[in-house]
Amino acid sequence: MKLRWLLLSLTSILLLSSPVKANYNTNQVDSADGGSGNQSDLQLPELKFIPPTPSSDFINPINTPKYTGIVPLGREISELKTPIKALIARYRFLTPGIFFMDLQTGDYLNINGGQAFSAASTIKYPILIALFQGIDTRRIKLTETLVMQRKHVTGGSGDMQYRRVGTKISLLETVTKMMTISDNTATNMIIDRLGGKANLNQRFRSWGLQSTVINNMLGDFKGTNKTSAKDLVRLSALITNNQLISDTSRSQVLGIMIRCHNRSLLPSGLGYGASIAHKTGTLRFVLGDAGIIETPSGKRYLAGIFVRRPNNDERATAFIRQVSQMVYGYFEQPKVSHLLNY
Repeated sequence: MKLRWLLLSLTSILLLSSPVKANYNTNQVDSADGGSGNQSDLQLPELKFIPPTPSSDFINPINTPKYTGIVPLGREISELKTPIKALIARYRFLTPGIFFMDLQTGDYLNINGGQAFSAASTIKYPILIALFQGIDTRRIKLTETLVMQRKHVTGGSGDMQYRRVGTKISLLETVTKMMTISDNTATNMIIDRLGGKANLNQRFRSWGLQSTVINNMLGDFKGTNKTSAKDLVRLSALITNNQLISDTSRSQVLGIMIRCHNRSLLPSGLGYGASIAHKTGTLRFVLGDAGIIETPSGKRYLAGIFVRRPNNDERATAFIRQVSQMVYGYFEQPKVSHLLNY
């Protein structure tokens, strides 16, 4: 395990080797429909600006036939597909889209993974990567100051909506709020800084994301912005394998994402000592979560899951937790998982 693991990026290993423990008691939810708790008292984590180091080894992923850029898809994990399909049968009122992938072998689980869902706040994940691409090319600086305009202000999750129009805020703080507390107003400011929806959609297509599109600014309460579990796993694979951003930017991206405040979805199914860098999304009719997970033994895998649900049905949260538990158990204790299927 240790020898194979050395083949992966040293930067990501160092970042994720200090795990953020799965918190089973925190149940904050980022939502386009409403706030996310006592956000006015939120103390943002201190982040230090690290000047980017552009790499000359970037590869344009649209020119490579491999789904994940460097890691080709391996075999489909039937040992997981069977019990998860049985779980889906018990939750017939939910419509899931699921894609998980072993970062080392490329082995994967795909159940409607390519189906497009309302992205909710998971759309902020590809927006984040587009921002750090701009930082790598030095067209954008994290030390910039943004001005919150009236057109940026929107309801739903986040506390920036309560600030005065004309408030100045650093780009670093803005993007941190976008990802950690899922601030919708902050997201609109970042979209604006990146040249708008059309520019971002063109960027997403160039990465090979087939279902990811921004149709409306945040908050997109009707769910017109789209993505899929497979798209977000592809995005995770591309950044993990140095296809889109530099090592320095990747470290900063994961450092921000590991601080996501909503621990009620994928994190709730992880064991003690596991770490996850991820982004959640919540609307009354859909839940989603996607990111990069490392187990205490050092196993890493990529996760993407969406669930279309009846109006605010909390059983969708339970479903995602159970799927996360099954996948985590398989990757952390593969021999036991295999034996259970005989």
